[in-house]
Amino acid sequence: MAAALAATWSAIRDRLLTSAAFRRRVSMIPGLRAISRRQSRRLFDLVAGFSYSQVLLACVRLGLFDKLAAGPQPVEEIAREAALPAESADILLRAAISLDLLEWRGKGQVGLGMLGAVMVDNPALGALVRHHQAVYEDLVDPLLTLREPDRPTRLRNYWAYARDGRHFGEKRLDTTEVRDYSELMSASQPLVAEQVLQAYDFSRHRCVLDVGGGQGTFLSHVARAHPALQLKLFDLPAVAELARGRLAEAGLAHRIECTGGSFFEDPLPAGADLITLVRVAYDHPDERVLRILCAIREALRERGGHLLLAEPLSGTPGAQAMGDAYFGLYLLAMGKGRARSAARLTELMTQAGFIDIRALPTTLPLQTGVLLARVAPG
Repeated sequence: MAAALAATWSAIRDRLLTSAAFRRRVSMIPGLRAISRRQSRRLFDLVAGFSYSQVLLACVRLGLFDKLAAGPQPVEEIAREAALPAESADILLRAAISLDLLEWRGKGQVGLGMLGAVMVDNPALGALVRHHQAVYEDLVDPLLTLREPDRPTRLRNYWAYARDGRHFGEKRLDTTEVRDYSELMSASQPLVAEQVLQAYDFSRHRCVLDVGGGQGTFLSHVARAHPALQLKLFDLPAVAELARGRLAEAGLAHRIECTGGSFFEDPLPAGADLITLVRVAYDHPDERVLRILCAIREALRERGGHLLLAEPLSGTPGAQAMGDAYFGLYLLAMGKGRARSAARLTELMTQAGFIDIRALPTTLPLQTGVLLARVAPG
């Protein structure tokens, strides 16, 4: 009965909302006018979203937010420093003001808006905005990407391990091939590290192994938060080499042991009672995620331990667009992987032999979700 009523209501709603006459009548009713306008604004934001992102990209490339952090500047000064014609500068600044990135500060003066202020001294967001130039090019024809998911793309070249079918031969990659994407991941990792460290108490463990740990940014945050922990990093040999250099510069080389290898081909380092998998699973299809999970279970099997998996999740309440729309198309253009729900990841973990799987709340689920699982000893 409930299903029949829901289907009937959905049919009525669809018939009304697709009627131009109904929409006109609603827009004239005082109590419903605000709802109509809000829905119209949401739809227009979808239509105009690319233009909005290009305004943000232009501001980031000009370093505009960091420059204005020192104080408001005259429009003419901004145009001169940006090497923009006066009319072009006016168009960009007015666009940025309309998006709350900037705001007017007196006659002819422009300062930071609420959203622009967040961009100041935020290398993670800035790096992501610049990186999206490649995404825009790959998705210029979304139907082509959807119909030909195996075609060459810029993202496949950027994420070196995603091209040429080298999922199992990643050890052939050198540091020049992995540097760009490792830098991007390193820049954006602090945002995730903060969420994970707030969600879970690492002090209950003795040794942490970060699988696919990149240049060690996540473990660097763990090291500073928990000085007594033994820490290990595992990634492709070329990435592990970059990590050693980065950690030495940070004065953490003595705290974090880096091992190079492929989690598809090589056993993981032994001795950890907590293994972290941060933004790795969504880079791979199900069968390869299962192989990674089985390798982690094997590394924990002798003494038992826990797996902490962190990444943006599909179907997260309030963040569905990030998990399903953004990462869905991004990973398609990348040529591998998919955004998964907590339920799907739980299924894969269970299949790999993990028990006591549960989701941990994070303060910003838009950014990352966290799952904790256990392996019994023996």
